[in-house]
This record gives sequence, structure tokens and C-alpha cells, in this order.
Amino acid sequence: MNQTQFQEPETLEDLIKQLHEIFSGDKINVEEVQTLMESYKSNPADWSKFAKFDKYRYVFVWLLRSSIHDHANSHCFLKILQGQLKETLYNWPDGNHKNQELTKKWEKTFLENQCTYINDTIGLHRVENVSHTEGAVSLHLYSPPFNSCHCFDERTGHKNQVNMTFWSRFGERTPFEASVSKENN
Repeated sequence: MNQTQFQEPETLEDLIKQLHEIFSGDKINVEEVQTLMESYKSNPADWSKFAKFDKYRYVFVWLLRSSIHDHANSHCFLKILQGQLKETLYNWPDGNHKNQELTKKWEKTFLENQCTYINDTIGLHRVENVSHTEGAVSLHLYSPPFNSCHCFDERTGHKNQVNMTFWSRFGERTPFEASVSKENN
């Protein structure tokens, strides 16, 4: 597949424009998207209005850690804008064995300006901030977007479907929707 030649984006807005161009076609080149996202050098002036820190919830800013989850058959690109995030990749649970602990494939820590990619054929993952004192900020790109995914219990492999919610939209807090989590992680 031919790669489109892009200029290194100077701003988050430049990155978004170029991503729109890449995703305007029928086929997506994962390496091209990942390279473009990594080429954007994080600048808090670009994204700080979107970053909302909340120590009680998993939001745009990863302060604690995510649940182990899938990606609803979507591509997932994750760019580190600030701090460090550790990604732990898991194998899918064996459908023949109920209540079986998930097995880890690997763990890797990503630094500011690095980008990682996952989809459901690769496995499940959890992402967590490696620091207990400094926040981490990440940008997530999902193609196609999805409204729900599955979260998994590491000890049993049991999954629950969860709905995606937005903490903010264009930097403004969205109305809070109470939800009950069945997650045991």
C-alpha cells in the first residue's frame, strides 16, 4: 500500500487534519497512522483544555489504571502526551475453560510522544500510569468508533459489556451519568 507523505504536525489541530485525510479512504495503513501520531510532539498548550484530572474515574487522563478490555473490533492507537503509561497485553480467555485466570503476553512502558497500537486480534490490554505522583495524559484514536466494549476479570476471565462514556466534549464537562460497574479489577 502506498503511504501518503505527510508533514510533521506542529499542532494537535494539524495532527487531526492529517488523520482525517488518512481515514477518508477505504483502507487504513496502521503503520502510517502510528508514524503520524508519533511524529506529533506533545505540547500541553494544544491539549490541556481537554485534559480533566479526576482521581476517582478512568477518563481521558489515565491516573490509576484501566480495566482489562477489548476494542469492539476497532483499531486502537494510543499516543502518550505526558508522563508514562504501562501497557499489559493479555491473551484472550480460553472459551473452553470457565473461571480461568487471564495470561499475560507482555508488559511495556511507553514514554511521552510514543504511540502504541492494538486491535482484538492482538489481544486484550490494560493501561496504567507508572507514577503514583504524576499524572499521565494520552490521546486515543479508535477506528471505527464504538459505544461499548468488554471488560475482563483478570482472575476468572469473566467478561462484562460496558458502555463508553465521555468525560468531556471539546473540553467541556459532559453531564454525569451514574453507572454501576460489575468490574472486580
